[in-house]
Amino acid sequence: MFVDRREALKTLGLSAGATLLAPILSRLQAQAAGRPIAAKRFVFVVESNGVRPEQMAPSGVTRKPREQRPLNSPAEFIDVPLADRDLPFSLEPIAPWKNKLTIVNGLSGRICGGGHSNNFQALGAFGSGSGAKGESMAIEGETIDGALAKHLGGIFPHLGLGISKRLENNLVYSISAWGPNKAIPTMCRPDIAYGTLFGSVAEGSAKQEFAAKANVLDFLRDDVKQAKANLAGPEREQFDAYLETFETLRDRQSKLNEIQHTLREKGPTPTDKYKSESETDRLDAQFDLGAAALICGLTNVLTLSSAAGIGDFDITFKGLGLNIDKHSIGHGGSYQGKTWADLYGIIRRYHFDLIAGLCRKLEAVPEGDGTMLDNTVIVYLSDGAEGHHSRCWEWPMVVLGDMGGKLRTGRYVDYPGYAQKGHRTTANLYVTLLNLAGSTRDHFGMPDPTLKDFDQYGPLEELLA
Repeated sequence: MFVDRREALKTLGLSAGATLLAPILSRLQAQAAGRPIAAKRFVFVVESNGVRPEQMAPSGVTRKPREQRPLNSPAEFIDVPLADRDLPFSLEPIAPWKNKLTIVNGLSGRICGGGHSNNFQALGAFGSGSGAKGESMAIEGETIDGALAKHLGGIFPHLGLGISKRLENNLVYSISAWGPNKAIPTMCRPDIAYGTLFGSVAEGSAKQEFAAKANVLDFLRDDVKQAKANLAGPEREQFDAYLETFETLRDRQSKLNEIQHTLREKGPTPTDKYKSESETDRLDAQFDLGAAALICGLTNVLTLSSAAGIGDFDITFKGLGLNIDKHSIGHGGSYQGKTWADLYGIIRRYHFDLIAGLCRKLEAVPEGDGTMLDNTVIVYLSDGAEGHHSRCWEWPMVVLGDMGGKLRTGRYVDYPGYAQKGHRTTANLYVTLLNLAGSTRDHFGMPDPTLKDFDQYGPLEELLA
């Protein structure tokens, strides 16, 4: 018989792992009692230095190369099914979830201003202020991940993980915010983030015990045994599925040599990716930590920043065998016979390899009548909108997940160009996400004054089921 949450917590008592295991046990209790799973999760993957709209189109769809002008999108709304089409090279890793995928082109974010990075404006859809070298740095409002975190709550209402080009940076403030001038930190050191997340469940002498353990399961061993003793057979099996995610944290070695389509002839020597100097190792580790935090219920809103923000946009992905920085690539730079477009594709594909890994982990964990992936929406975008030196005429995004069937997925959609009939903005997409989370809000960010005669309120109805 499955004990209720109070009994489970009583059994765990004030042990070190009670805080960490309680959300897992609570979900299993709800499922055993036949109650619906109410969890909703949102993940934002933000890569620096822009996404060219033509590189996001599936086979059979021709998108003109980006130009520095507003009327580059189609004149009419385009809606193309993905079922019989090949995804672009960089998105191929998520092909197994094509039926849960929506590629969105044509949304504008002109209110954000543009530049090398839109910083907080990328997730905020608000106006820009004046910063160093003319780049926007002001925080005029909340960002969508902050808004969702306030609505959904959690042990960690919002979790920001990422990488900086500077190894000495433990925290950066560049992409997420609770509100005006209230930045949310992004943890950039995986080794420190690991201790912050999982060491937080321990108090007193247990904190030192956690620090001495190589893996969170070593630390939780006694608590796990006690919890399992109170679970029936089916729940015990599902409990094991949850715990598998912690096993991935034990493997601290780089898996980069398994990634294909890079310029390397040989994979790097395996290293402790939590302490690695390689940006690819560190981003890999942050995805591991993010998956574990979602699965064990530490957070429902996760933002993974790949060097987003003006301070890091020119990062070099040496772990992919590239000795050319993203700023140079943005200016048309080539490397070892690869064009700037090829290099963009290689780097972006690595990010989607990591997104695919996150999908597999969420899909492996049963939840309700499906899996955790069924109740999760993953949004990929760039802080640089449509390209290097962007003007935010367009802001390509990839949305993976249907939130239990609430989104119509398996599609490529392209909205009419800026100021053309039917045009919509990134703020409309963010309202869509808020509505999926259960919010009744009909607006987000700041309206674009040039589009005063356009509908900048409400969700993107075309995406809703």
